[in-house]
Amino acid sequence: MTFQGKKHPMARRRQIYEGKAKILYEGPEPGTLIQYFKDDATAFNAQKKGTINGKGVLNNRISEHVFTLLAGIGIPTHFIRRLNMREQLIRQVEIVPIEVVVRNVVAGSLAKKLGIEEGTPLPRTIVEYYYKDDALGDPLVTDEHILCFGWASQEELHDMADMAIRVNDFLSGLFAGIGIRLVDFKLEFGRIWDNDYSRIILADEISPDGCRLWDMTTGEKLDKDRFRRDLGGEVEAYQEVARRLGLFPEGEDSAVLDLESHRKRRGK
Repeated sequence: MTFQGKKHPMARRRQIYEGKAKILYEGPEPGTLIQYFKDDATAFNAQKKGTINGKGVLNNRISEHVFTLLAGIGIPTHFIRRLNMREQLIRQVEIVPIEVVVRNVVAGSLAKKLGIEEGTPLPRTIVEYYYKDDALGDPLVTDEHILCFGWASQEELHDMADMAIRVNDFLSGLFAGIGIRLVDFKLEFGRIWDNDYSRIILADEISPDGCRLWDMTTGEKLDKDRFRRDLGGEVEAYQEVARRLGLFPEGEDSAVLDLESHRKRRGK
């Protein structure tokens, strides 16, 4: 693992965009960006804000692992390689302004809106679309809205839905194998352009920030719901997911986060 030096490595690079959980910087080659994972935590469209120390380090590793596995089954992604504890090199894409949410179990807003008990298994997987706009609260939209307003074409929508189901099938099995139920998760997609033609690839990240992950035996939440619902133990939950995925030898994750915390305290 590569550790950062005394100066922030992005100080000499141009910042392209800063979101709630990540910062994008100009990449070393045309068509690339550097994605930096922050410890900032938000919920309810940034109405609730906080910090989960070490979250960025863990999400970087988890997302790298998941995207690498997905590429192995033929899912095209923006991920190129991890650079260090908090950064990865990615392809620059034109983000489609739609969040794709895949649900296997009733939880979160679905339980609240429909009055169905959280934890109720769904008889079939549901794919939902949300328009990406914080000011509007990321409203739920239909495929008719998406096509009418030109946010994506029919072919792009088909590709996103198809990939979402394939990702769900793969990740459900992956997490079940380590005793975790994949309740639901969100995906973002982007366009890669080749002259006048574009294709859709998976973008953003896949981590406990954007997935609901429950222990299959105890039902314990191992995701950002611990922050949303003031349950505490957020770092430990993210660490547990990383450990079960085999990303850290026993105890190494704590050592890495301790080193990262020490570096931040010294202002490096």
